[in-house]
Parts: sequence; structure tokens; C-alpha cells
Amino acid sequence: MSLTEAIFMGIIQGLTEFLPVSSSGHLAIFKNIFQVNTDTGILFDVMLHLGTLIAVCVVYYQDIARLIVEGIRLLADAFVNVGIFFKNLGAREPVPYRRIICNSYRKFALLVIVSTIPTAIIGYVAQDLIEMVSQILLVPGIFLIVTAILLFLSDRVENGRKTPKNVSFTNAFVVGICQGIATMPGLSRSGTTIAACVFSGFDRKFAVKYSFIMSIPAILGAAVLQLKDIGSVEVTASEAGYYVVGMLLAALVGYVCIKTLLVIVRKKKFTYFAIYCLFLGALSIGGHFILV
Repeated sequence: MSLTEAIFMGIIQGLTEFLPVSSSGHLAIFKNIFQVNTDTGILFDVMLHLGTLIAVCVVYYQDIARLIVEGIRLLADAFVNVGIFFKNLGAREPVPYRRIICNSYRKFALLVIVSTIPTAIIGYVAQDLIEMVSQILLVPGIFLIVTAILLFLSDRVENGRKTPKNVSFTNAFVVGICQGIATMPGLSRSGTTIAACVFSGFDRKFAVKYSFIMSIPAILGAAVLQLKDIGSVEVTASEAGYYVVGMLLAALVGYVCIKTLLVIVRKKKFTYFAIYCLFLGALSIGGHFILV
């Protein structure tokens, strides 16, 4: 892989990870059309996703810091309650339990954990399938059309009002399933999860925040899965430099796109992206049959 290819792929990742047009679909199409070979499986893709993870952390650093603190406190209170349970078994006067969910950030943290469970299961089970179908232009083409339909419908849903306080754990689990399925190339992760949140009645601004923050454990999980094969991957010094350039570009462009998407969702402008995904999907499907 050349430096130019790494630059282009970094820009594509940054643009398409947060804009609802499928980063995996664009990368798969780019690789197929230009015959890009990274020689390291999905390692470069994971590094590009880590770049966009940096963008999420920069935009939402205050929320993420608070979620980490409250998540740790939540776990601490849960362990204390386990101790209280055993202590109460032989006590004459039971000791009251600590309240686990005592503020919106604790609820938010728990919702993200619930969403991550189905995402992790689907992502682990389907990882070989995802890598295989990414090499076929037909698959991202079909799923880009599915993305277009989801975006078109989400613009026509009435504004919801659910914030962490009102979101159910069932809502979170369903959104997590959608995120797991959205690992398929061509199915936009941000578009799919934001649409799922909107369909579930989330406040649109919170839907964007929830979609991006819940992506953090998913991206880290994908990176961990890739690390198990790192010993068998040979990366030259120049390739490593290209990978870092691609990752940093993905982070920079991704930061701008997050800010842009916040405005797009509030103003219900997904229809333009739906048209784009429909066009690109049809083009990809046509390209598949031409190249076969």
C-alpha cells in the first residue's frame, strides 16, 4: 500500500464513519476498484477506526470522563451491595442497600454496556464473514441501498424526547443489535444506530451522542480481536508510517464530520445522504457485474 492510498483511505474513513454513508462500504469499494492490498488483513481498517475513535473522544471528552467516573462508582456500589447482601443474611436489622442508578450518567453508562453485549456477540461471530464479503462489490452495494432506506425513513419519524432517564434497557439492547449488524460493509454504523435510536423515540441530539459514544467499546473490541493475530502480521517501517498517517487523517476529518452531523440530524437532512447511498449502491452493484 502506498502513502497516497493510505491518505485517501484515511480521508474516506473520517468522512464516512460519522456521515451516514458507511465507512466500511466505501473502503470495500475503494479497495476493490483500485485493487488496494494492505497485506495485513483488517489491521489497517482497525487503525482507521481507532483514528475516528480519537475524534469521538475529543468531541465528547466531558461526557466520556463523567461516564467513566460514574461507571466505576456504579461497579463499586454493586460490589458493596453484594457484601451487604451476605451481611444481612445473619443480621437482626438489615442494612439498606446503596442505590445503583442514582443519576443520568450512571443510567447512560449502563445503557452503553447493555448495547455493547449484542454488538460484541455479533461482531465476534461474524468477523470472518465480514472480511470475506468486503471483497465482493455486490454486498456493500446491497447494504448501501438498505442504508438509504433507513435514512429516508428516519427523516420522516416525529422527534422523540427520550433521554437517558427515559430510555429502556430493551431500547439499548435493540440499538446494540443494530450496531452489530451494521458491521456489514455498506450498512452505515452511524446511520443505522441513529435511525434505530430515532425509531425508538430518542431525542435526536441524544441519539447522535449515544450512537457515537456506544461505538467506543465496539471499536476497542475490534482492536483487541485484531491484536491476537498481531504476531503473525509483518509490517514494514514505511507501512507503519502510512498507517499512522491514515489514522491521524481519519481522526481530523472525523472530528469535523461529527460537528456537521449534529446539525444534519437536528434539521432532518438525512434524505440527501439517502439519495447518495442509493446512487452509490446501484453503482457498486453494477460494477460487480461488469467486473465479474
